[in-house]
Formats: sequence, structure tokens, C-alpha cells
Amino acid sequence: MKPTIMILGSTYLHNPGLDVYNFKMDDVLAPKRQDEIKKLVQQLKPFQPTKIAVEQDPSRTDEINRIYQDYLNNVYELQRHEIDQIGFRLAKQMGHEKVYCVDHFRPNDPMIHLDEIDRDLIDYFKFAEENNQEDLFPKYEDFSEVKGKRYKDKSGATWVEPDQYESLIDMYRRGNQPESLYNNHRVYFRIAQIGKGDQYPGANWVGHLWFARNLKIYVNLTRIIESANDRILLIIGSGHKYLIQQFLEESEEYNIESPLDYLKAEIVNS
Repeated sequence: MKPTIMILGSTYLHNPGLDVYNFKMDDVLAPKRQDEIKKLVQQLKPFQPTKIAVEQDPSRTDEINRIYQDYLNNVYELQRHEIDQIGFRLAKQMGHEKVYCVDHFRPNDPMIHLDEIDRDLIDYFKFAEENNQEDLFPKYEDFSEVKGKRYKDKSGATWVEPDQYESLIDMYRRGNQPESLYNNHRVYFRIAQIGKGDQYPGANWVGHLWFARNLKIYVNLTRIIESANDRILLIIGSGHKYLIQQFLEESEEYNIESPLDYLKAEIVNS
């Protein structure tokens, strides 16, 4: 018998604007969206998770669980974040005493910011712009088939406002389709090609940061497993799912389930 893991690839419900292309999420605290979130959580419950893992660094475990305890004690209102809206809700309904932080992202960690070397060694955007390699930049179509208005904000982040309303369950079903996950993942092999001669900014970024971060998330995830009876639900940004699931599958130490087997919905238009 092996532990079972299911990864729910998620959009970021609170609009942090940290990705190359950012899907503009409308207010998930609005009544219609709240109803959809409640339905989504109800559909995930039959998976019967014994632990819920979220996209936060283990260094924040105490902080995140203090917030979760406040939620259990009815002194905290859920915020516009998938950790709150899905993770906390489901953990409470399952009777869990805590949630588990398994990301690897520490703003002051030199392994993240490479303080010990020249930033130009990983700045593939700058290198591509200066060396006529913009054709290797990620394209929006690599990440999503959703059509919408695109614009840049003052920080330079690119946003996409969808043309049509999509229910959250349909959104999560779309985002967890194997083809969508693969199209997202293969972008990194194009980024890796950015560079010339002895300069490899694309490969440095993909290998040193992106692949290494996801490998560490995989390790953190395995560290919370205590028995073969564990059923772990990981809620994490969709871009991470392909690699983490690949690591899990190739280790041959875990049973992998798909959220598509639990999320059932018809397209809803406003």
C-alpha cells in the first residue's frame, strides 16, 4: 500500500500579479463566487484527504496555522486566497487540526535571489531583449486558451481579463487538464534556450530556480507523509503541477489521483 497524493492546480484567486501572464480574477468574496467555492469544496471532500498542503514555505508554518486556528475559532474571515477559500474551508470540514506548508520560497534565501553571483546570469528577459531573442519569450497562448483583454499595469505585469464568465469548477477543470499542464510546462524549455556562447541565462533560471524549487516542493511534500494511509491534497499554482506530479510518479512511491475525477460541472455563463 502506498500513500495517495492529489494535486489541485490552482489559479491565484487574490490577483498577486507575480506571473508572466496574470489571469484577472473577479471578486471571489462575491455571493455567486462564494457559492461556487462551497460547491467546489464539497466535490473535493470525497477524496477524503488526511492532510492538506498549501503553497507556503515551511518557515511560515506557525504563522499560517495561527491564522487557521483563528478561522476554526470563528475569529478570522477568509481572505481572497485559494489557501483560505479552498484549503482552510476543506481542512475545517475534514476536522483537520492544521494545514501543511510545502513551498520553497524564501525572499532572503540566496538560493532564490542568487546574491552570491551576478543577477545578469539569470536575467533571461534582459538578455533576450538585448540580443534579439524575444521570440523565445513565453506566449499567452502557451498558458491558456481563455480569450480576453490584455493590458499592463504600472508595475509592468501583464493581465488578462476574460471575455466570458466561467464558473470556478469549470476553471479548475480546465486548468488541471493534462494538455493544459503540458503546454504550460514546455514553455520552460524555450526559456532555457535564451543565451549565446558561454552565456546561459535561460538555462540558469530554469535549472537553478524553477526546476530546483519544484524539486524541493516535492521533497517537502514527501516529508509530511507519516503512513501509507495518508491521502494528501496539495493546492498549488497550476504552473507547478506538471513537474511535481512527474517527480511523484517517477519515484513510484505514491498513488496519484486526479482532481478531474472529483470535479464535475457544466459550463455556466452569466
